[in-house]
Amino acid sequence: MKIGLDVMGGDYAPDAVIKGAMLAVEAINKNDCLVLVGDESIINNKLAREKFKSDKFEIVHAPEIIKMGEQPTRAFTQKPKSSINIGFGLLKRKHIDSFASAGNTGAMLVGAIYSINTIKGIIRPATTAILPKESGGVGILIDVGTNPDSKSDVLYQFGLLGSIYAESVYNIKNPKVALLNIGEEEDKGNLLSQSAYRLMKGTKDFNFTGNIESRDLFNDKADVIVCDGFAGNIVLKGAEAFYKLLVKRGIRDKYFDRFNYENYGGTPILGINGSVIVGHGISNEIAIKNMILLSKEVHEAKISTKIKSAINEYTKSGYM
Repeated sequence: MKIGLDVMGGDYAPDAVIKGAMLAVEAINKNDCLVLVGDESIINNKLAREKFKSDKFEIVHAPEIIKMGEQPTRAFTQKPKSSINIGFGLLKRKHIDSFASAGNTGAMLVGAIYSINTIKGIIRPATTAILPKESGGVGILIDVGTNPDSKSDVLYQFGLLGSIYAESVYNIKNPKVALLNIGEEEDKGNLLSQSAYRLMKGTKDFNFTGNIESRDLFNDKADVIVCDGFAGNIVLKGAEAFYKLLVKRGIRDKYFDRFNYENYGGTPILGINGSVIVGHGISNEIAIKNMILLSKEVHEAKISTKIKSAINEYTKSGYM
């Protein structure tokens, strides 16, 4: 398998990305290859400085960089030689099997939609976050910022996408899908939540278990928690802030250590025709390594193929 990696993306690129790639090389199979996309001279100089050589590296030159603060659509169209643009070109031509970046998230989403396209029938692609459970397992929060404004049919699809992801990558059998709300009762919440509940109730496309309140995010009431990207991003950033406060005060705990973003590497963009992983902008080498390994897992789990199959059934059920 060929795993594409944007070397120039992220707050600590290219150093952290190259060091993360070096760590990942030790964990991937002998037949796997990392395709490093970025400025060739910079990559070679960094590898030389680290005195690191590997036949598992392939370098593709990309002289331009889409910076974190740039407007995504404009940057993607105006910088055809950027590492993100060239990476998606490689993915589209199937020179690589997956593509990962800790760079501009908006540009990654634009590239995914316009280069390899959204799966037919998917209204909006989505991103996820991992919620560590007290019992030792994980929950999936979907969406976490890709879609701040969503309609009920979009939330319905998020339930389907999250269920497939939870089962395929995290081996959660028949995952329990719940809707994040301000109460458990069916008629609770805003109009979006009430409408989404009516769509999800009684569905055979996934195992819908009803509403869930935020106080139950970290127990076993649900495996997949569905919300719009606005609410999801607030939950995610709140959890990150709480973890940082614990670290700052020197409080170490085995459970709370699982909230460290480094452990998870990033999130796939679900609902597109390929394997694309978006990492945290502040990713260090550990996070980059885990982002690369997640790329491999997502591709080998054939997530996009499973989503296509599920969407075909979903279409037959009459929700489209």
